Amino acid sequence: MQRARLLRRSGHALLALLATIATLILGTGTAFAQIPIGQPMTGRMTHYNDRGYGACGTQIDPTTQDLVAVSAAWWTAANPNNDQLCAGISVEVSYGGKTITVPVRDKCPSCASTHIDLSETAFQQLAPLGTGLVRDITWKFVGSGGGDPDPAPPLPAPAGRTGRSGATTAPAPDA
Repeated sequence: MQRARLLRRSGHALLALLATIATLILGTGTAFAQIPIGQPMTGRMTHYNDRGYGACGTQIDPTTQDLVAVSAAWWTAANPNNDQLCAGISVEVSYGGKTITVPVRDKCPSCASTHIDLSETAFQQLAPLGTGLVRDITWKFVGSGGGDPDPAPPLPAPAGRTGRSGATTAPAPDA
């Protein structure tokens, strides 16, 4: 009897510990990092053409729409549909003397924090599709109006993931 009671107490304590650990790891679904609006970053770009639902919960077609998938490191909500990135945030990208602004509509789970994955139509405005991976681009998050509304203080880029998950037609970036 005492042994059963001890096992039951141990089981409850273990469940409470696991729940605490899960909360710390997964968070509560609120933002952990501020999106650095207006802070220029140097990185790389690739392109993709996977049609379907983007991380913001809307239908996307990267072969006909200008849009961008940004690193999973920038997504902060447990449900990406509710993420601040889906609330009118765009990315302004500059390369080769050209600049475009495209809305964030998708997540690139395998992109490093300064690597963006553009739709084919957006990528073609800056470089030929055959280029695949383009290094040394400049990009920044901007508000839906394209400007730098009340820029956030500079933050270091979060540690991102490297490699590709097959979501792009471009070659895999260097690790």
